[in-house]
Amino acid sequence: MTDPQIVLTERVQQALANAFGSEHADADPLIRPSQFADFQANVAMSLAKRLRRAPREVAEAIKAELSDFPGTVEVSGPGFLNITLDDSWIQSEARQMLADPRLGVGTITPSQTVVIDYSAPNAAKEMHVGHLRTTIVGDSLARLHEHLGNTVIRQNHLGDWGTPFGMLIEHLLDIGEEAAVAQLEAGMGTEFYQAARSKFDGDEDFKLRARVRVTTLQSGDPDTMRLWHVFMDATIRYFNKVYELLGVTLTDADLAGESMYNPMLEKTCDDLESSGAAVLSEGALCLFPPGFTGSDDKPLPLIIRKSDGGYGYASTDMAAIRYRVHDLKADRILYVVGSEQALHFRMVFAAAQLAGWLPDTVSAEHVQIGMMLGKDGRRFKTRSGESIKLMDLLQEAIDRAAAAISDRGYDAELQKEIAHAVGIGAVKYADLSVSHDSEYILDFDRMLGFTGNTAPYLQYAQARIRSIFRKGAVDPAEATGPIVLGAPAERALALRLLGFGAVLEQTTADSEPHRLCAYIYATATAFTDFFEQCPVLKEGVDPDTRASRLALCALTLRVLETGLDLLGVPVPERM
Repeated sequence: MTDPQIVLTERVQQALANAFGSEHADADPLIRPSQFADFQANVAMSLAKRLRRAPREVAEAIKAELSDFPGTVEVSGPGFLNITLDDSWIQSEARQMLADPRLGVGTITPSQTVVIDYSAPNAAKEMHVGHLRTTIVGDSLARLHEHLGNTVIRQNHLGDWGTPFGMLIEHLLDIGEEAAVAQLEAGMGTEFYQAARSKFDGDEDFKLRARVRVTTLQSGDPDTMRLWHVFMDATIRYFNKVYELLGVTLTDADLAGESMYNPMLEKTCDDLESSGAAVLSEGALCLFPPGFTGSDDKPLPLIIRKSDGGYGYASTDMAAIRYRVHDLKADRILYVVGSEQALHFRMVFAAAQLAGWLPDTVSAEHVQIGMMLGKDGRRFKTRSGESIKLMDLLQEAIDRAAAAISDRGYDAELQKEIAHAVGIGAVKYADLSVSHDSEYILDFDRMLGFTGNTAPYLQYAQARIRSIFRKGAVDPAEATGPIVLGAPAERALALRLLGFGAVLEQTTADSEPHRLCAYIYATATAFTDFFEQCPVLKEGVDPDTRASRLALCALTLRVLETGLDLLGVPVPERM
């Protein structure tokens, strides 16, 4: 099975080569869906000027080379090519897709090793809504790459090291290990941090102890390291509760925090300095990647060792990129991090290239994550101005979903299951359905709506398909057709389904989950039209038509479920 848009691209490119020479074989045919046909190719408009011929004349020459095409090609207007596929071709491709366990989705050849850095909460504080988008987007990209055959290495780059841990460990000792663990496991990391910070700012004795503790931590003192592990283990257990509720695939095996790179930092700096890539500037060791200047038009430094001998984020990120390239053998590295870090990562990537640590064969990309806003258009926070705890936000979504389905007669256990799927799905899909680098407004009323481009609408669409099979006492796996297209709504749905593989490839290549969301929504909308116009089980529908429409239902169900699963959106069987 091949996506029709890919087939058309290949055929039109061959027609270009035949009509105008092989140098035009790689030209973009500019094929887009059209309201006047299945697709429209606009290449004649762009090619005409280069060929010094009229666009319509160019279009006619292309049409002549498509005489054996499985459909009709018409030239319209100044030189548009309107292309309509034969029903027989669509039927054949849909049957192949239905028979394929992978729905016609191929795998990347050769496969790649893709390192994805995402989530990365700060262990010294609570997970808040700011971590939601990096976690959701990163996890969907991990799922997509694995589905297409790549080896994915997840990297949860925790903020688990540094000077704050001196005061955190001392506060842990003050209140006792048992009380500290209970507080951290309960998700009160922010409160724990604030209490430690308050003592650090107001108690000189505590401040002195905290600073001494930082020194013992950095030196690897066994007792201090044990206390650090007590703190971190409790914190990670809470993070895992959030990940489990959210339904993401991160595990303890994916933890790769700042502490992991701490032993590498001295060698990182020494190697950069000895190679000449890094130089001393005002006592600090710096890299000056070309093309970066400050407001004073002077070269902008990436400081990898401060003048006092301390290390910062740039130190860790340089160590991490070398580790990911040389040790993990990455072909592609995705940093799913807030857009406010754009300059930092551009400099890190440029510095790694300057040092020879990021070869041209490896792609390092910043998947920029925009800010979540409240209805007032400002950063999403509590009324007191604090960041909202992620667990609280997720629980509110589940509670609202439970209220929305409370009158549907489900038993308590089933209602709980559906409310969880709808609530979590709504939060995740609302995030994924917008471009990851844009800001978006978190609006529970909109995201939990059963109309429009929302998770509940899509979840309901697949649940409605399942209800058709339950009512007809048919196993979806046994609905094998054959598929025969009659009504326009049947044809439109089948044509839409054939685009699944190409959308997955584009979404994965461009790191843009919102493209998959748009496709799934368009597919669900096409199914709604089909459902309303093409009876499946109604009395009077002949057996062949019924079998064909059940096969289309089964294919739609698999596409919706697979697509939502790749986004990480749960799919309840009933709604």
